[in-house]
Amino acid sequence: MSVEPLERAATAVARDGRLTIEPVRDLHAARAEWTRLAQQSSNVFGTWEWADAWHRHIGSHTQLALAIARRADGSAAAVLPTCVVRGRPVRVVRFLGAGPGDQLGPICAPADQLAAAAALRRHVGATLGDSGLFLGERLWGDDPLGEQLGGIPIRRAASPVLRIDGRDLEQYLASQSRNFRSQWRRRERRVLRTHRVRYRLTEDRDRLESDMQTLMRLHAARWPQYQSGAFSGRRRLFHLEFAGRALENGWLRLWTLELDGRAAAAWYGLRYGGIDHYYQAGRDPAFDHLNVGFVLLCHSVRCAFEDGIEEYRFGLGDEPYKTRFADRDPGLDTIAIASGAAGRLALAAIRVALAVPPGIRRSVRRLARAHPPRG
Repeated sequence: MSVEPLERAATAVARDGRLTIEPVRDLHAARAEWTRLAQQSSNVFGTWEWADAWHRHIGSHTQLALAIARRADGSAAAVLPTCVVRGRPVRVVRFLGAGPGDQLGPICAPADQLAAAAALRRHVGATLGDSGLFLGERLWGDDPLGEQLGGIPIRRAASPVLRIDGRDLEQYLASQSRNFRSQWRRRERRVLRTHRVRYRLTEDRDRLESDMQTLMRLHAARWPQYQSGAFSGRRRLFHLEFAGRALENGWLRLWTLELDGRAAAAWYGLRYGGIDHYYQAGRDPAFDHLNVGFVLLCHSVRCAFEDGIEEYRFGLGDEPYKTRFADRDPGLDTIAIASGAAGRLALAAIRVALAVPPGIRRSVRRLARAHPPRG
């Protein structure tokens, strides 16, 4: 679908209560308003910088279906950051940033979420037309978006959170178990006793690429058996670019734990809108006996307390080490809206695929990579 039909379709359903849906031809035209709304949303994965880097490195094959929902006075209430993935037999509409983004959805202030959800539903309907499928992936569980969009729930994923709420570190540790407190203190003391320790935060642009390469190397060393795709292919280029933009804006939190001058562990996070996001990490298996990954994770949490951060988010997944630190889990919801017979068929296929246990899906993917088709 070209931009012109999108504009005509949007005009036909332009008025959504107090919001008007205005198609936007390119990302740069929306940058100023997008940046202002992203700051109000406190979602680093909803920033213009994330979407732009994603669209160039990961979503370059997609067609933008971007729109701004405006109030009666013309001011922007929400950015509707969608794109069209052309495919057969069905066209799929997704959010920009899908895949690496831990939290997706319309970009707006919390007070405008209901109106933004209604506008997004209209926008999706116009974009799909009479055939297609919308995947509303990783909607924040505390927000009313999933329910208001009225789609079919197809997945709920864990996303553990530690609320800091003005507490200091000692108050937090006092609320944890004796075993947790003991491990936190004992493991760091052991590292300090046996090695020359340095926690180094990347703050110099000249060191960024080298530090990102160290992170990726340690990540691959930690998870070789699963062949983690976090930094593979286009994602590698995406993260290298976005990390640079995050550093320029003061969002990047890239920690390297060095023992006797050697990188033992790395932690890749983002700080935005009073929230620390743990995104990825890695460690050298040669130091596993010192629990260097746990020690560096504790350091990143300690910094969040010391710096007055409101919330520490552990990202997608319910791994036990995350739930040990967290005190709640709002979850991430994925919903789908199907249009036409092809859209409904695609939705049914997705639901069948999701019913297969994750371990089996991973095994099938590894087998396919090991034995590609011939000819």
